[in-house]
Amino acid sequence: MEQDSDIFDQPALVWFRADLRTADNAALRAACRHSAVVPVFIRENPSPARPLGGARAWWLHHSLASLAARLEKLGAPLLLLTGDPARLIPELAASTGASAVYWNRRYDPAFQEADAGLKAHLADRGIVTESFAGQLLHEPTRLRTGGGVPYKVYTPFWRAMELGIEDCRPLPAPDHLPGRPADGVPDCEALESWQLHPFKPDWSGGLQETWTPGEDGAHARLAVFLDQRLQGYAERRDIPGKPTTSGLSPHLATGEITPAQIIEALSQSDAPAAPDDRSKFRKEVGWREFAWHLLVNDPDLVTSNHNPKFDDFPWSDNAAALAAWQKGMTGYPIVDAGMRELWQTGWMHNRVRMVVASFLTKHLLIDWRQGEAWFWDTLVDADPASNAVSWQWVAGSGADAAPYFRIFNPVLQGEKFDADGAYVRRYVPELKDMPDRFLHKPWDAPDEVCLAAGVQLGVTYPKPIVDHQAARDRALAAYNKIKDAA
Repeated sequence: MEQDSDIFDQPALVWFRADLRTADNAALRAACRHSAVVPVFIRENPSPARPLGGARAWWLHHSLASLAARLEKLGAPLLLLTGDPARLIPELAASTGASAVYWNRRYDPAFQEADAGLKAHLADRGIVTESFAGQLLHEPTRLRTGGGVPYKVYTPFWRAMELGIEDCRPLPAPDHLPGRPADGVPDCEALESWQLHPFKPDWSGGLQETWTPGEDGAHARLAVFLDQRLQGYAERRDIPGKPTTSGLSPHLATGEITPAQIIEALSQSDAPAAPDDRSKFRKEVGWREFAWHLLVNDPDLVTSNHNPKFDDFPWSDNAAALAAWQKGMTGYPIVDAGMRELWQTGWMHNRVRMVVASFLTKHLLIDWRQGEAWFWDTLVDADPASNAVSWQWVAGSGADAAPYFRIFNPVLQGEKFDADGAYVRRYVPELKDMPDRFLHKPWDAPDEVCLAAGVQLGVTYPKPIVDHQAARDRALAAYNKIKDAA
C-alpha cells in the first residue's frame, strides 16, 4: 500500500492478538517507521470467538507478562485494555493522534467479520490500517487445487505448500521502538486483575514445572529440540516415555514463535539428523497448516461433522464413562496415563492423543465434540483448527480422516510405544511395580503378581470400564448403520 510520508510523523497503534512476539512481527516492524508506537492487547469483551480454556488462559497470562517485559525494554510499554476492539481501537487512535493501526491476521473464522468491519471503519476515518500474514506459511484462502477448490487431502496439500516453504523468511526483531506519545494513552489495566492465572485453588503447579511461556521460552525450546531431539525424530517421535518431540505447539498457538522461524532454524541447523528426521518434522509443521486450511474453508468444523454421514451416528450419552475418561480412570493404563499427563501438564504426547481420542469415540461411542471440548479447556496448545481437525480425523468424520474401522487397541498401543513402561509408570504410579509383561493389561496378571505389585483391581486401580473386543464390535456395528448413507 502506498502511503503519504506524513503519516509517519504521527503515532501508530500495534494491536497484538495471536502474535505475542517481537521477532518476525510484520505489524510491529511497520509501526517502527512512526514517531511513536502504542502496542496494545485487548481482552475482548464481548468476543465473537470461543472463550479460552483454563490452560490457555494460564499460558496467556505468562505470555503477556513476557511480551510486556520485552516491549518495555524496546521502549514502548504494552497497553492492556478490556472491551470491544470496534470501540477501543478507534477511541485509542483518536486520543493518541495515531495515523495508522497495524495488526497481524488471525485466521479463526469467528474474527473475520469483526476485523473486516473495524478495518473499514478506520479507513472511513482516514486512518491507515494494514494487516499482515505471520501465523501461517500460506494464506488458506489462496492455496487451491488444480480444479480451484480447497485441498481436503493432506498429501497433495503438503506437496503444493512445500514448494514455497523456504521463501517465507522471518523478520528480525526491532532493536528499539519509538516511545509512546506524550498524551492520550489511557491507564494500563493490571494483568493480575484479569485473573487468567488460577487461584483458590491454584491448579497450575504442573504447568509451571513443565513450561516457560513467552518468546524466549519458545526459542529456547526450539534450540533444545534441534540440538538434542531432532536426530532420530522420525523413528522416536511416537515414544511417549522419552522427550522426543519439539513441544512447540503451545508457543505456536499463542504466536510466540512462527512456522517461518522454525523452518529457517531447521534449515540452518547442523544437527547430525537424517533427511527423514528433518522431513518428518517439516510435515508436522505442515499438518498444523493443513488444519487451519480446513477450518478457514469450512468454518463449521468445530461444531459440525465434515462428513455429514456422521450426523446420524448413534453416539452414546454416558456421563459416567466420560468422567472416567476425563479423570484417567478407564482401567486401560496407556489411556489413563495420557489423560493424567494432560491434567498435570496441560499437554499430551501426540501418539497418545490419538489413542485416547480413539478410545472415547470408538470404545465408548462418545461424540468427538465432548472430547474436543475437554481438550479445549485443558490443553495449553489448544487452537480451534488443530483441536477440531484432529478430533474429527480420529473419529472418522473429518477431511482425509482415518477410517472409522481403524480402532486402536490400547493394550497393543501401550506395548508397542511404551514397551519399557516409562510413560505409564510416570503418570499411573499405582502400577509402577507391575511387571512389564502385565503393565498394559493388569487384569491378566495372576493374583500373586498383583499382590506383589500392590495392585488391587477395582480398589487401587480400576478394572476396565469396557471390554476391548466387545467395544470394537459395537463400534463397527454402529458405523455399518451409517456407512452406506447417501
